[in-house]
Amino acid sequence: MSTDNIVRHLLTRNDEIIDRLCSFLRMPSVSTDSAYVQGMRDAQSFLLDWLTQMGLSNVQLLDGGGHPAVYGDWNGAPGRPTVIIYGHYDVMPPDPLEAWVSPPFEPTIRNGRLYARGASDVKGSTVIALETIAAFLKVRGCCPVNIKIFLEGEEESGSPSLRTIVRRYGSLLRADAMISADGGRVSPVVPTINVGSRGLVELEFSIRTADKDLHSGRYGGAVRNATHEMARIISSLHDERGAIAIPELMALVPPLSNEARAQTAKLAFDEAQFVSEVGAQAYGEPSFSVREQLTLRPSLDVNGMWGGYIGPGAKTIVPNSAHAKLSLRIVPGQDPDRAFGALKSHLLAACSPGVNMAIEDLGSGSPAFSLPTRHPLVLAAQKVLLEMTGQESVLVRLGATVPITAIFHDMLGVQTLMFGFNLPDEDVHAPNEFFYLASLAQGLSAWPRLLEELGKLDADEFQFMTRDAEKTSI
Repeated sequence: MSTDNIVRHLLTRNDEIIDRLCSFLRMPSVSTDSAYVQGMRDAQSFLLDWLTQMGLSNVQLLDGGGHPAVYGDWNGAPGRPTVIIYGHYDVMPPDPLEAWVSPPFEPTIRNGRLYARGASDVKGSTVIALETIAAFLKVRGCCPVNIKIFLEGEEESGSPSLRTIVRRYGSLLRADAMISADGGRVSPVVPTINVGSRGLVELEFSIRTADKDLHSGRYGGAVRNATHEMARIISSLHDERGAIAIPELMALVPPLSNEARAQTAKLAFDEAQFVSEVGAQAYGEPSFSVREQLTLRPSLDVNGMWGGYIGPGAKTIVPNSAHAKLSLRIVPGQDPDRAFGALKSHLLAACSPGVNMAIEDLGSGSPAFSLPTRHPLVLAAQKVLLEMTGQESVLVRLGATVPITAIFHDMLGVQTLMFGFNLPDEDVHAPNEFFYLASLAQGLSAWPRLLEELGKLDADEFQFMTRDAEKTSI
């Protein structure tokens, strides 16, 4: 059955869909800050109402002790695969507010771009997915496959209660596969399919050098300064080239295969432009390309560092405490717990004798994820994108982390295709985040075709192809 009528229905509703997206974006659904708890609740209510209106069943919140997930299902395609549709309704904090051209929770269109916190990550692509389901049910009265909507509320805080949700609601979440609205495109002109992503380990640590801040005239030069100590510890994390300088951590990284490197090289990539367009300087392992550094190698970054006096004017003190937040992106073959342990051991060893260090695991450990390249999800996406663009898709890996991919595979045996339509230059996690409005139409054209293609397989055939792909994956 042709999906042309579904796509036409969606594209003729473009303005209405943008209005709905803007309503969603006005809700400050920041999961990491309790000051935004009402925004989280508003987003939950908005989604519960929408799923109910589109005709889904079992619409409810799935509680794991933190911010709940929003769920709804449609099981009217007997014998067809059951597919989880994933998105997340939480967004990153908007800070620094003064850097926004327009307020972060007042969606604004400028030059074909929709500016708002969460527009790219990932409310724009989530709305594409949900509008697709709604269109099938409205126009055709059914979907090509069975659908289970799962919209997470803690993706931006590391999915701390996701495993609890899966343990509590595992029977409800049984499915053949998952399609994620998170995990976007790499290029606006070359069709790409994401077949993996790096994992993530996060921690925060503090050091203390004295009982209190001290007068720099009375104590300066005679006692340790906490901010000096912090700078020295941070500088020990990398060598002068930008490579991670923690042997115990890097020993856990498997060698790269020739196939992985060759696959990464298939995507045309201007390394100099990538660095210069954001006003940055190249810095990293010199024996790897930038694309390899971004997707196939681990990275360790200081996300924040503070201590001492940072107010206006001078305050001549010797700070007694300093703090830092670190994020470590890990690659396939690296265990998050062992990686955390290696990083923790290095920090403790780098701390000077007599200086107190406290390390907090932020509870966001997630392994890297890989989708077998002959999986039926990949084959269906390749066919759809070839028909839409006339170009063969390039298989790529993401440098970012989508925790649910590894967690659902580990706990439910479900593989995930990341099919988001956001693009790399949309200032995700930064001020002035935006979503290209042209991507909305592209996504609304692709998602119905993907679901239709998957609906051509019966559930048994889909499972057989999945098992075969996983056996032959390397």
